Amino acid sequence: MGKKIFVSYKYADKHVQYIEHDDDDATTPRHYVDYLQSKLDKEDHINKGEKDGEDLSDFADETIWSKLRDKIYDSSVTIVLISSGMKESGKSEKDQWIPWEISYSLREPDRDDRKSLCNAVLAVVLPDENGSYDYAIETCNQCSSKCNIWHTNRLFWILRKNMFNQYVKTDKDCQKGDDVYLGWPSYIHMVRWETFIGNINSWISKAEAIQNNKEDYDIKVNMPDDI
Repeated sequence: MGKKIFVSYKYADKHVQYIEHDDDDATTPRHYVDYLQSKLDKEDHINKGEKDGEDLSDFADETIWSKLRDKIYDSSVTIVLISSGMKESGKSEKDQWIPWEISYSLREPDRDDRKSLCNAVLAVVLPDENGSYDYAIETCNQCSSKCNIWHTNRLFWILRKNMFNQYVKTDKDCQKGDDVYLGWPSYIHMVRWETFIGNINSWISKAEAIQNNKEDYDIKVNMPDDI
């Protein structure tokens, strides 16, 4: 049975590595969405997020929800495409699409006498224009285990608050002196595009396995007013 997947991404971000596409436009995350769709099983269905950078600043919460609910309500998996220019500087996070799309993906609203469950959510990091992932995930070369450093401070609030949010974490000491978390300590796991695209179904299954154990995580659904 096919999956219904909602993909959240920053449409206008051109700070991504070139990927082959049919039009003459600069590569954006939307081209990665199209490529992902071509790799999914025919039964799988993608709902896309932002299309044209529509300004949210004058919208009430209920208006935003009305624009998103039909796309997100019937989906069970949300894939967030992380790109180096996805955050608009000088604009409140509550006036940008991606945080809202994540927030509603995590909610469990009642509709038509049926409850929509919290989606499985996977963050997929796209390479920047230089082909690097280091802005979001960096390999620690000072550690023999080559552990990954997640730069969560560069992400939206609702993303970073749902990472490393497992109530009971398993960790060990890195040779660099930091904690290394083992297993799946984040409700929203982050993975590089090249790793994800080579084994899509496996990574979606991992996100769904985390979702099946959501009670193990301190999931933050609502954004604070001051972001």
